[in-house]
Amino acid sequence: MNTIQQIQQNFSDALVTQFGIAPALATKLTLELNLDEHKQAFGDLTTNAAMVLGKELKKAPREVATLITNNFKHPLIARMEIAGPGFINFFLAESAWSAIAQEYLAHGADAFKPAALKTEYINIEFVSANPTGPLHFGHGRGGILGDVIARVLSFLGHTVQKEFYINDAGAQIQKLGISFKIRCQQQAGMNVELPEDAYHGDYLVEFATQCLSEHGEAILEKPMHFFEEYAQNHMLAAIKETLASYGITYDVWFSEKSMHTSGAIEHALNVLAKRGMLYEQDGATWFKATQFGDDKDRVVKKSDGSLTYIAADVAYILNKTERGNNRLIHILGHDHHSYATRLEAVRQGLGLTNTKLDVVLYQLVQIKSGNMPVRMSKRAGNIITLKDVIETVGPDVARFFYLHRKADAQLEFDLDLARTQSDENPVYYVQYAYVRTNSILDKAEQEPTFNNASSVDCQYLGNTEALLLKKIASLGPLLEIIGTNYQTHLLTHYVVELANLFHKYYAANRVLDTTNINLSKGRIQMIKLVQHTFRMAFELIGISAPQRM
Repeated sequence: MNTIQQIQQNFSDALVTQFGIAPALATKLTLELNLDEHKQAFGDLTTNAAMVLGKELKKAPREVATLITNNFKHPLIARMEIAGPGFINFFLAESAWSAIAQEYLAHGADAFKPAALKTEYINIEFVSANPTGPLHFGHGRGGILGDVIARVLSFLGHTVQKEFYINDAGAQIQKLGISFKIRCQQQAGMNVELPEDAYHGDYLVEFATQCLSEHGEAILEKPMHFFEEYAQNHMLAAIKETLASYGITYDVWFSEKSMHTSGAIEHALNVLAKRGMLYEQDGATWFKATQFGDDKDRVVKKSDGSLTYIAADVAYILNKTERGNNRLIHILGHDHHSYATRLEAVRQGLGLTNTKLDVVLYQLVQIKSGNMPVRMSKRAGNIITLKDVIETVGPDVARFFYLHRKADAQLEFDLDLARTQSDENPVYYVQYAYVRTNSILDKAEQEPTFNNASSVDCQYLGNTEALLLKKIASLGPLLEIIGTNYQTHLLTHYVVELANLFHKYYAANRVLDTTNINLSKGRIQMIKLVQHTFRMAFELIGISAPQRM
């Protein structure tokens, strides 16, 4: 538990003792860090506890605020002031800043973690593109959202399983096999045309050339499942390679087909049947989805006995919970809004009351170059695949740009800005700030006067470092917020704001000053803490921490 968390805990305990309120209510009456550099005169921490308690106790908020300020004491709080209708502003003692800096240096990443966390087993499924073609540039957004959410949840202490659902049990795989066989025939010199509804991508030509090179023209006599499996396996390998270059790996690659062959779908439908959630009509089997908010009941088994896609959804959700997961997260494109409602109906229909299901919907991505949208034409040589984006701007820039806007807002990916190596490019800006910390610390090592600097020297830090330290301390609460609302863009905004504060701090304060050795040693520790915070945040975003630029 860090200093801010300790003050919060003491404050909550004091409210319980003073007003006899429930501990659960007291923990909700939080102390918020004042991070606005233009409002530092309003204190370091603030709370609306008096206004909330005023309603609870049927007292005027300012009266409650007066009771709190007269009774609450903490050695690191210098004074408290009541503002407006009942806000309470807390001013920390100057000694608090040295204590905060020292504990963050001593405990590293652990200082940013929750004081108490109810850990969960979380399955997060994202991208899950059909293995019938390469990942297009839009998949980059779903990929980064899922990966960073997983990184944050793991950091907080949850057990997280990243999963890719392979849609390998439908008509699209049959179409892939047919398309690939025709490409093989064409590469062998046969005069065969692709049907209009076939897959026309050049990637199948490349696979066909490779296949003929490996096996010869004898493969043209192979049964259709050979072509289906060859094309699918090679497409999956290409997808995995693209995602790996993007910094994304998975714990599970789950085959939809495996649920058909293992009996998992029939098992799941039996669960629904035993719960009275199925009925027969017109020879088909229906799921009572409207009982749980869906706009219509859903067919799970057609009159001819074939299973529908939602039948696989039922089995898949049940399978995830039977593997021990108690929170399921799905990252889906905005056009899957109704699908999210359907998944929730399935969860409730299965009676999974102890399993939480969250769906994160993300909006479209548009590529822009020269202030104009890029037309998606492979023939014209423009970017259409995620691999192209990564190779054009690099994985760091790709990840940051895809992440830098709220998921439910449309994203305009500016190629010109992404290629820019200046402060206008947010990736360059934050990485340069990190490189500056390296440079300062390298210079400090070259000066013998500072060689014995240690975390003890944090005692020389004070109000000058307060705003920067508060920004560092705010990362922990921010990660907890992201762990519940999945707004990962807050993390990229955080590192930009931290870089901005750091650059201002460095411009206004001399860090290495041989005429003031004690203060310099303290500020060296401050720079180390900034460096550690950048590195940790970069790791959560999944971008590199360069030593020099």
